[in-house]
Amino acid sequence: MAFSAKLDTAFLLSANLSSSSREPTLPIRSFSLFTHAPPFPNLSSRNFTRNATSPTVKASSSPSTPSSSSSSTTVAESQGIKVVSVPTKPIDGQKTGTSGLRKKVKVFIQENYLGNWIQALFNSLPPEDYKNGLLVLGGDGRYFNKEAAQTIIKISAGNGVGKVLVGKDGILSTPAVSAVIRKRKANGGFIMSASHNPGGPEYDWGIKFNYSSGQPAPESITDKIYGNTLSISEIRMADIPDVDLSRLGVTKFGNFTVEVVDPVSDYLELMEDVFDFSLIKNLLSRSDFGFAFDAMHAVTGAYAKPIFVDKLGARPDSITNGVPLEDFGHGHPDPNLTYAEELVNIMYDKNGPDFGAASDGDGDRNMVLGREFFVTPSDSVAIIAANAQDAIPYFRAGPKGLARSMPTSGALDCVAQKLNLPFFEVPTGWKFFGNLMDSGKLSICGEESFGTGSDHIREKDGIWAVLAWLSILAHRNKDTKPGEKLVSVSDVVKEHWATYGRNFFSRYDYEECESEGANKMVEYLRDLASKSKSGDKYGSYALQFADDFEYTDPVDGSVASKQGVRFVFSDGSRIIFRLSGTGSAGATVRIYIEQFEPDASKHDIDAQIALKPLIDLALSVSKLKEFTGREKPTVIT
Repeated sequence: MAFSAKLDTAFLLSANLSSSSREPTLPIRSFSLFTHAPPFPNLSSRNFTRNATSPTVKASSSPSTPSSSSSSTTVAESQGIKVVSVPTKPIDGQKTGTSGLRKKVKVFIQENYLGNWIQALFNSLPPEDYKNGLLVLGGDGRYFNKEAAQTIIKISAGNGVGKVLVGKDGILSTPAVSAVIRKRKANGGFIMSASHNPGGPEYDWGIKFNYSSGQPAPESITDKIYGNTLSISEIRMADIPDVDLSRLGVTKFGNFTVEVVDPVSDYLELMEDVFDFSLIKNLLSRSDFGFAFDAMHAVTGAYAKPIFVDKLGARPDSITNGVPLEDFGHGHPDPNLTYAEELVNIMYDKNGPDFGAASDGDGDRNMVLGREFFVTPSDSVAIIAANAQDAIPYFRAGPKGLARSMPTSGALDCVAQKLNLPFFEVPTGWKFFGNLMDSGKLSICGEESFGTGSDHIREKDGIWAVLAWLSILAHRNKDTKPGEKLVSVSDVVKEHWATYGRNFFSRYDYEECESEGANKMVEYLRDLASKSKSGDKYGSYALQFADDFEYTDPVDGSVASKQGVRFVFSDGSRIIFRLSGTGSAGATVRIYIEQFEPDASKHDIDAQIALKPLIDLALSVSKLKEFTGREKPTVIT
């Protein structure tokens, strides 16, 4: 069957999209990632011949041709395949946020919307970064990924890429993409995900590009991509059939190759190198240790059973919501106390498991819980760093350095100081850790937004964080005999507080605010910070300084400005305000509140009680209700 020369129209024919601006009507559905038929039938009507004894699949001898020769032009016979120029024009709103381009599905399925961004990316890269090279492609299994994968493959071929390596069914978690890029020495890779945002026809979709080190493309590249979306006039697309992503193997079109691979194997191999799996298995196989992992019907469902059950011996019923679904089971795949309520209820039962964890849509975030005990992400990365050398073989020589995002609490700072390690404070966004890792300055890092990781890859890594915690518990309990009390998650955390002090921390999220009001609030706070001076009184707090955080990269000298408005007080307490760059609609206002407490007798106070004076001050100073109309936050963590 011929592909449509109007790039994304091929995906929309069954939705009756006309040439007018009317949006297609798509039914709301819930699909199992591995069992449903493609929602757009025209994508699956390809003919292949497969040799039963060979993993190589050869395309039909009659390659597809444009369905309308008047709307495209053959521009080359590249690599033995026909490449056509698809006319297009700029589309507004294609500037990437903190981690790629994220919009509603109904935006991405507009004619040429995805194609414009992918072509703008190739227009932004030096040819040597992709010509005849290897690119990795994967995603979190959400709605529209399979259709988008075909577009990305064809545009990659049309721009001279030599090979695309793609996870089976389009599945590769974000950390797995980074791992595969590094292991296979790929030129880079595409990640199809809107991370922790909901999925389905009415919800979110996203795309980002990671470079050859496995890290997200730097702002110098994403800025070029955006610039090219404003002037784009053509999309270069190979006239080739769709590739069957449901079967492992190699498909060749002339000199262009697509290889469909197992999404777990390379990542699992790396985890076995980083951790002592036999040590963890000894813990998980104990009859007196309970383990629970909630995959939230997201991508880690594809990884949980092979890793935790098959390799480490956890009970099969310890994995909940373990089947990846295109709409995440109508859930919000964000592992926090609000959206992972099912796991929270399990863990806060007095007879609940000893250890529980969840991961998000694309597998790069994590939440860690003990029985009736929540570990904040800020504490989690600090505790991992403090115990890494003893508990994790990868860090046997000790971490090289530690880093956190600016809004993350100062718990990690205390560990760096005590261990005499280099320490860095960076803007929100994992790309800012990459240069430090590549230059050998950084080993362990984290963000308060439930992201934790190390230099084993160049992304945050949810399963890595879970394995790190299991390693710590396994190390602490290696000499605990049956019948003796196990060292618990809460024991580990409270011991850490007693040693380093406790950083009480909370974040208030106000999701999908009207952008105009949210932007006005931030401008007001920037102005207030610029006029403030040391010693100014804010209620009972004396100001040490206020600013709009700016970061100069110590490796390449690049500068990132306007990264969050900070009010830091003389006792070390902080209030921070910023707009999130990970949403797909409106604006998400985030308020971060922190207070350090060295007195161990006060460590058991509930964080919301301990922080109430600062929370009240933050709401008053920001005039949030006045600017946004919001009475209450959407999420409190």
